[in-house]
Amino acid sequence: MVFAFYFVISTEQKGGTCMVTEQELRELTDFAQEIRIWTIRQMAERGFGHMGGAMSICDLLSVLYGKRMKVCPEDPSFEERDWLVCSKGHAGPAVYAALALKGFFPKEWLYTLNQPGTRLPSHCDAGKTPGIDVTTGSLGQGLSAACGVALAKKLDERKERVYCIIGDGESQEGQNWEAAMFAAQNRLGNLTLFVDNNKKQLDNDTEKICDMEDFEEKFKSFGWHTVRVNGHDCRAIDDAVGQAIQEQERPTAVILDTLKGKGCKFAETIWNHHINVTGEQAKEAIEALMA
Repeated sequence: MVFAFYFVISTEQKGGTCMVTEQELRELTDFAQEIRIWTIRQMAERGFGHMGGAMSICDLLSVLYGKRMKVCPEDPSFEERDWLVCSKGHAGPAVYAALALKGFFPKEWLYTLNQPGTRLPSHCDAGKTPGIDVTTGSLGQGLSAACGVALAKKLDERKERVYCIIGDGESQEGQNWEAAMFAAQNRLGNLTLFVDNNKKQLDNDTEKICDMEDFEEKFKSFGWHTVRVNGHDCRAIDDAVGQAIQEQERPTAVILDTLKGKGCKFAETIWNHHINVTGEQAKEAIEALMA
């Protein structure tokens, strides 16, 4: 399927909390499925990859690129675009899939993931991939970068918004909480953070490595507006983004309760941070998604 028919409308036009129509919900659900399919295809071509954390953010990416973010595939760096900082840069293949489906670059590029000479490296690289705004992958640093962009736009009295995605395991990095204080202190109402709360990290459950407890209460204590939703419910995600747009004086943290590996059946029940992927596994997973 080609998703060139998705018209990204600015938050001004959408009125912030505008509800998802049934038609939009079907389109966003289909878009999320296509992002998952193309993410699996990329990793099957390479033979391995960060399957778990890529698959758990596909519904979020569908809402952002399918409805909420102001972007221009024909001119990825145009000045009035909204920015996305995927701090958990190893989830890049899911972002690449969304970008390709939106027309930022040919889908054929997806088969070059992490190959010599590729423009789609394992982690997001703004210098190589059209549509990637910030190079990421050194975990814990992306939110700080997003804060800098958001502050610059606020000082320049610009209307673009900044979105950032971090992982729950990544949140154990202290730099995130310095950035959280900075964002609240500077009243960055144009910044929305998504925490991919899939409850797993590289080698165990997050609660067994370093339990972060209640993200919602944590961000509230740092002065943020917080929302907690099912991270695989496009309608709920969209509503949370709408709430963030209406919040003028505080940054918003959206806690996404997700399943690591969501939609890739062979990956949902194993330690799936970085796994081998065979052609047969990919074929079965894609068939299940399309059933």
